[in-house]
Amino acid sequence: MPSPEFFQVKPVSDALRQLEAHWQTDPGYETVATADALNRILAADVVSPEQVPAFRKSTVDGYALQSLPAFLNVRGELKMGEAPALDVGLGEALLIHTGGMLPASADAVVMIEHTQASGAAEIEVLRAAAPGENVIQAGEDVGQGETMLPSRHRLRPQDIGALLAVGITSVDALCRPRIGILSCGDELLPPEVDSTPPGKVRDINAYTLSALAQQLGAKPLRLGIAADDFADYQRRAQAGFEACDILLLSAGSSVSARDYTRDVIAGLGQPGVLQHGLATKPGKPTIIAVCENKPVIGLPGNPVSALLVARQLLPRLVARHGGQPLKSPRFVSARLTQRVASVTGREDWLPVRLSDDAGGTQAQPIFGKSNLIFTLVDADGLLRIPLNTGGYDAGSLVEIERF
Repeated sequence: MPSPEFFQVKPVSDALRQLEAHWQTDPGYETVATADALNRILAADVVSPEQVPAFRKSTVDGYALQSLPAFLNVRGELKMGEAPALDVGLGEALLIHTGGMLPASADAVVMIEHTQASGAAEIEVLRAAAPGENVIQAGEDVGQGETMLPSRHRLRPQDIGALLAVGITSVDALCRPRIGILSCGDELLPPEVDSTPPGKVRDINAYTLSALAQQLGAKPLRLGIAADDFADYQRRAQAGFEACDILLLSAGSSVSARDYTRDVIAGLGQPGVLQHGLATKPGKPTIIAVCENKPVIGLPGNPVSALLVARQLLPRLVARHGGQPLKSPRFVSARLTQRVASVTGREDWLPVRLSDDAGGTQAQPIFGKSNLIFTLVDADGLLRIPLNTGGYDAGSLVEIERF
């Protein structure tokens, strides 16, 4: 009986929608140090415990003053990092530095370059300062009790600084999805082996997929290599399934390994396999499943196919796990240097090399065997050929997804 993997393929987007219809996410949260929380997603609104700035301060080097007189007696200097020991009356000024705290009676700061000395301790104001000029008011940035950052916000470098500025040294962040990665195949060896005997290859899928998971903000769990033996494959898959939130099974090149994957998934729980076969190249024999409310993906064994299919699936799964909108890929417009063909009813992904000349950015397709990872190493991005387009002619202006 022929394998079902080559029949009734679906577009990737349809298969993902089918998966999402069977997957209810509840990531949970954990407390993490703010200093280590870059790219983490907040589990709740963050409210400022204090106002920022905490005091009125100068935005320039100059003189703190009451804003009316043109000639002023300079009483002294306000030190950085200290509360003012002096105040100013009408006709008086205090030298102040950028970020320095204003004395109580000052309502403006005149820039030092807008003054000139008119005596030993007297200055003339050359440009009038309006009330509030060159002053940041207390609480102008953030008020006490105000929401600084909303729930489900992904923390950026500037957010880390803002949190620490108000003394928030830890935050509640959504737990990162744990992505289990299990390779299967008698031909696979760990990458650290000194040499590969004839017929053997180093397992790189576990590591390229781990790197992709990390890039997306997930936590990869490498689960080792299963033999082309159903019992071993099932045992390792079950153990990994229990330890992760999303399970990736990268099957070896043998027909038995692919058949085993479908049967192994069936044993992980309901509803099981939802789709076997995607209308994409590379990656046609991919399996999409949900078992006991966990996504399980059966990926092809060859490295390029596995990575390119995972690039189409994992970003959306990771974003959904955290309740985040899907990030838009980076694209660049380029002209194809030669014609590329595509089969009707299939979405193709083709590595390209980019170069610039007088005519603009050029995209040179890289043709090679689908299992050679170096075709991706040599590429700058990917050309997506949508379903039913039939390809593109040389000179066509296309959008390239940058790596």
